Amino acid sequence: MASPSEEYNRLKALLKYHDDLYYKKAAPEIDDSSYDRLKRAFEDLSEQHPNLNESQSDLFSVGDDRVEGFVTVAHKIPMLSLDNTYNKDEFIAFGKRLEKAFSDTTLQMTVEPKIDGVAVNITYENGQFIRAVTRGNGTEGDDITQNVALISELPKQLIKAPSFMEVRGEIYMRHDEFERINALRAADHLEPYKNPRNLAAGTVKLLDFDEAKKRRLNLVVYSVGYFEPANQFNSQSIVQSKLFDWNFPVLEKFWVANNTEEAWSFIETLDQLRHNFAYPTDGAVIKVNDFTQQKQLGFTSKAPKFAIAYKFEAEQVETKLKDIQLQIGRTGAITPVAILEPIQLAGTTVSRATLHNEDEIRRKDIRIGDTVLVQKAGEIIPQILSVNLNERTDDSETFDFSQHLKSLNIEAERDASGATWRITSTNDPIQRQRALLHFASRPAMDIENLGTAITEQLVSHFNVQTPADLYTLTINDFLKLEKFKEKSAHNLYTAIQASKEQALWRLIHGIGIPNVGKQAAKDLASHFKSLENLSQASVPDLIQMDGIGATMAESIRAWFNNSDNQAMIERFKAYGLNLSNDPKGQTGLAHSALNQKTIVITGKFESMTREQASEQIEKAGGRVSSSVSSKTDFVLAGESAGSKLTKAQALGVPILDESAFKAMIES
Repeated sequence: MASPSEEYNRLKALLKYHDDLYYKKAAPEIDDSSYDRLKRAFEDLSEQHPNLNESQSDLFSVGDDRVEGFVTVAHKIPMLSLDNTYNKDEFIAFGKRLEKAFSDTTLQMTVEPKIDGVAVNITYENGQFIRAVTRGNGTEGDDITQNVALISELPKQLIKAPSFMEVRGEIYMRHDEFERINALRAADHLEPYKNPRNLAAGTVKLLDFDEAKKRRLNLVVYSVGYFEPANQFNSQSIVQSKLFDWNFPVLEKFWVANNTEEAWSFIETLDQLRHNFAYPTDGAVIKVNDFTQQKQLGFTSKAPKFAIAYKFEAEQVETKLKDIQLQIGRTGAITPVAILEPIQLAGTTVSRATLHNEDEIRRKDIRIGDTVLVQKAGEIIPQILSVNLNERTDDSETFDFSQHLKSLNIEAERDASGATWRITSTNDPIQRQRALLHFASRPAMDIENLGTAITEQLVSHFNVQTPADLYTLTINDFLKLEKFKEKSAHNLYTAIQASKEQALWRLIHGIGIPNVGKQAAKDLASHFKSLENLSQASVPDLIQMDGIGATMAESIRAWFNNSDNQAMIERFKAYGLNLSNDPKGQTGLAHSALNQKTIVITGKFESMTREQASEQIEKAGGRVSSSVSSKTDFVLAGESAGSKLTKAQALGVPILDESAFKAMIES
C-alpha cells in the first residue's frame, strides 16, 4: 500500500498530466466528473496530511491554458474557476448556507446554463473592441484577438459604453458546425474530432489564421470584469439585461430564484431543455444575484464563495450491440468500433461508439448481440459503459480479436508495448489510401486536389502501393481517372511534381512514422539535417533530443529498419525529392543570414502569419524555437510582443522586426 507521501505525489502528477491535456492540448482523456474525483481525493489527502503540501498553489490551481507562441496579457481582475458539484444534497447545502448568511435580508440566486466552451475576457475602450484573452492561469492569459475577431456575433463597436470595459464569456462551437467539420474529415478518412469544446479550444489557439477562418465559432457573454468608471451595476440580473442592450450574445435561459428550492427547480428545468440547445451544455451555474452580497461572501484563492457549478450527469441509454467493425488508420493501427441499434442520446441519434482497443473489449467483456449501456462522455463522445448480463443469451461468444482479423483476411500483429493491433501486410487497400491521403495532406506534403476520391482510384486502378508511386504517374494516367479532363490532370501532375521541393520536415511527417507528428517531424529535420542521417540514428541518439521519448524513438527506429520503407526512400531519392535541410533551388543557403540560426517568433505581423514566418525561416536553413534562452540567435517580434520580447531584451538577444526579417530572407 502506498504511503501518504507517495499517494500525494501520484495524485499531484496525475492532475498535472490531465491539466496539461485539458488546458494546453485541448485533448482530455477523462471526463469532468472523473477529474473532479481526482481533485477531491488530492484535496482530502492534503487536509489529512497538511505537512505534505509543498505550496498552496498545489491545492488551489485554476488550470493554465497558456501555450508557447502567444502574447501573454494580464487580467485587471483575476478570472477564477467555479467549485463543482454533481450532487443535489451538496447543492441544497450550498443554498442553505447562503440563506443562513443573509437570513435578515432578501437573497436571490441566478441560474444559467454552463456552456462547455473556452472562457474569454474581452476588452473594449471607448466602445471599440480591442482585445480578447483566454483565462490562462487566472491572472494572465493568451492574446487570441485575431481569431476571436472572426466571431460574427461579437460587437466590434458599442454605443454608450464606458471608457474602459471588460466582459467575460464563453467561446463555443455549435453542434451543427462540429458535425460539419467532422463530416469533411470523415470524407477524407481522417480521425474525427472528439467534441465541440476541444475543437473550439484548438481553434482559438490556431496560429494559422487561414485555417481558423474555415471554422465557425460562437460566443456568449454572461458577466463583466474591470470597469472605468467603476462598475455601476448592483446585480447579475441587471448585467444580463445591460449586456443584451449592448447587443452582446447573451444566455438564452436565465432565471432569478428567491430561495434554494426554487433554484433547484430551475436546474431541473434546464436539465430537460439543454438537449435542444445548439451548443454543448454540461451543467448550471448558480450565483448570488446581488453584487453587495457577493462582495460580502468573497473568494477563496481559486473560486468565488457566492457561486457554484452544478454538473449534470451524462445521459445513459441501453441498446443492442449489432456488430463490431474494425477501422484502419494511416499507420495501419486497427480500432474496433461498436455498431449499435440506433438510439436517441443527449439530443442526437447514436449508432456507433468507439471500443478503443482489444483490452477495452476484454475488460468489459463486450460481445456481439449484448445489451449495452451507452453514454456520451462530455455530452458528445458515445462510449459503452457496461454490459447488461441479465440480457445476455446462452449462445453468446467472447469476441476474439485475432480470430476476427483472420476471418477478414487482415494480416496484423499486436504492438509489443501496447494494446494496438497494426496491419503487417503492405497490400491492404484501405491502409494504402489512408497513407496516401496523409502524405498529400496540408500538414505534410501539401499536394493540392489529391483527396479521397482520387486516392481510392489510384489504389484500385493503378495499384499505387506507396507515396513514391505518385511520382511515376503522368498526365495521361490522370486522364484515365473518373471526371478528369486535361486541365485537372495537368493541375494534379504539377502539384505532385512541385511537392518534390517541400521542406524535409514535411516529408518526415508525410511518410507516416507511427507516433511522429508535425512538431516532432520539424524537430527531427532540424536536428539530423537529412533523411539519411535520421535513418541511421540509434534509439539512444533519438532519445537525447528534447521531446523524443523511448516510445517514439523505438517507433522511428523500427520504421527505418523495415526493408519496404528503405526501398521507398531510395525511390524518393531517385525521383528527386528533397531529402535534406538544403532545399533544392537554394544554392546560396550556406550564405543565408538565418542558416543554422535559432529564431523565436512572437507577436503579430502585417504581411504574414507566424506559421508562414516559420516556414520561411526553415527554408532559409534556420530553426524555430518556442522559448527564448541564451542560445537564441534572434527574436522575430511583431505587434503586441510580450514576455518573450522582454526576456530577449534582458538576455541581449538581437531583435528583428518584420522589415528586417524580410530583408534577411531576401538577401
